[in-house]
This record gives sequence, structure tokens and C-alpha cells, in this order.
Amino acid sequence: MRFLLTDEQREFGRSLDALLTAADTPAVLRAWAAGDHGPGRALWGRLADAGVFALAVPEAYGGVGPLPVEAAVACVELGRHAVPGPVAETLAAGVLLAGTGGPVAAEWLPGIASGAAMVSLTLEGYGPYAPDADAADAVFTVTGDELRLAPGPGEPSASVDPARRLFRPEPGGAPVAKGPAVRAAARAAGDTAAFATAALALGCGEELLRATVAYVKQRTQFGVPVGSFQAVKHRLADTLLGLEFARPLLYGAAVELASEVSRPGAGTGSGSAERSPGAGSAVAAAKVTAGEAGYAAARTALQLHGAIGYTEELDLAWWLRRARPLRDAWGTPSACRARALAG
Repeated sequence: MRFLLTDEQREFGRSLDALLTAADTPAVLRAWAAGDHGPGRALWGRLADAGVFALAVPEAYGGVGPLPVEAAVACVELGRHAVPGPVAETLAAGVLLAGTGGPVAAEWLPGIASGAAMVSLTLEGYGPYAPDADAADAVFTVTGDELRLAPGPGEPSASVDPARRLFRPEPGGAPVAKGPAVRAAARAAGDTAAFATAALALGCGEELLRATVAYVKQRTQFGVPVGSFQAVKHRLADTLLGLEFARPLLYGAAVELASEVSRPGAGTGSGSAERSPGAGSAVAAAKVTAGEAGYAAARTALQLHGAIGYTEELDLAWWLRRARPLRDAWGTPSACRARALAG
């Protein structure tokens, strides 16, 4: 299958790149890590105005989705600019609530689409932590066939990325939905979270590679740029190959997901729609490949920047600390490999 983005999809990505370039995301990241969510929420609103979060919400609830291909385009750009906040989790919550239906969907989905609601969540089988729960307007948890609204974000846990804080949500909270539809919707939401995280990881790796190439053109040894050394060229070429290999897997997974959501009954809250057999394995393959490629880009960037790569003053440090958490979030490499091989 030969897949190319349309002109409209490419323009969507370029418009997000321009928006985020003007937003000074390193300053937003520093504020977010310090507990000041104001700049991040303002940026979130501008992204919502551009239609990013509506991509996971059906038209019946004020969205335009689900549109997995466009969501991939958006998340790659958000990953390139290291946008803070529970991006993957909010998109996954849109799929979860749309599949669940009922009053909880009517209450929260319009806010997700408009950017008024920032949401985090935990799903059974993906670990107990909800990223950025302290900044979220709601934290949903799914256990078995029960969907609950957590009574609070809980206590923070250690995180490699200071701008991606982890919380174990407070237990309890009355169920807001239960039954087979919740279980089916949670599976779809898990795929969406993994898929969005893969796109974020790919974008993160692209920015790390871009910054590293620019740096080795300027840094000199023995009177010549270090980028002219054969070993450096080979390391950068390997990094580029890893990222470029991940890209078609990501968009292939998007096509599989788009095929799945177009099936009769999908997103109606009935829980009766059959899932595409290839969607889960395609997402898993994209997640492990993009995650590993992004992390390899971080290792290359750190090695070729040298000691300066460790400094807080260098904006690159925020991307370096984000690559590994994105690799492991919503499906570790080993878990994703096992799922991809299982088919």
C-alpha cells in the first residue's frame, strides 16, 4: 500500500508548526514543570481552536472525528515542539467516552473537543499512573467494566521528565458507567493512547535529530566541524533511518484505526462493533518502532552534544528527558513487541 498525506493534511501540520513555533514552548515547559499551568492551558486552548482535540470526538458531541490520520499529523507536531500536558490521554479519553456513551459522554466530550476540558486517565493493563493529573479537569479510571471519575489526582510519583508529572489517582469515586461497552471502549482508548504516544515520540526524535545536525555543523575540532567526521555522519544516518522507518508504520496504524472506526456501530456506545484484527498489532508495531527511534535520537543527541547536553539552560534537555518516558508510556517495548507478534 502506498500512502501519502493529502495537501490538506500537510497544511494542517504546517499550520500547527507555525502556531507552536510562535508559542515559545521551552518557556511553557519550564513554567509547567514549576507548577504554573497557565501558559500551558493557554496554549492548549489555541491548539483546541486549531481542531486538535476535536479529532478524537465524534460530530455528535461537537467534534470532527475520529480522524486517526489527522491525529497522527497533529501529535507528531506536538511531539516536535514538546507540548506539555496529557495530550495522548485526552485524545484517548475522547475515544473512551464516545465508546461508552451515556450522560458521562454528553457531559465531557464537548469540553474535550473545545479545549475547555483537559483530561487524564488510567486503564487496566497500562500501569497505575495518570500523567499531569494535577492539571487535569478530570481523571478517569477503568477497572474491568467499570468507568470511574477519580475523586482527586492523588500523590505525585517520581518522573524522568519534570514537565510530565505522574500521579496515582485517589481510589474510589462512584462508577459513571459500567458494562461491556466500557470494556470495549477501554481497549480502543488504550490503542489510541499508544498510537498518539508513538506520534509524540516520533516528533520528539525528529526535533532531537534536527537540533543535533545543526549543532555538529557549528561545533569544531581540529579546525573543522565535527559533522564532517565519518563516525558522526554514520551515527546521524542511523538515527535518521530509524525515524524514517517508524513513519510509515505510524501512518499505517492510522489507516488501520480509521478502518476500524468506520465500521458500523463504532463509537456508538453499544460496544457491539467488531474490532479490526490488524489495528491493535499495527499500533503496537508503530509504538515500539517510534518509541525506540525517538530514544535512539536522544542518545545520539546527548553523545554528539557532549557535556552541554546535560545542562538545564539548554532547551534540548527537555526533549532529551521526554524521549524515554514516551518510549515506555502506554506500552513498553517488550509488551508492544509481544502484541505485534501475536497479530
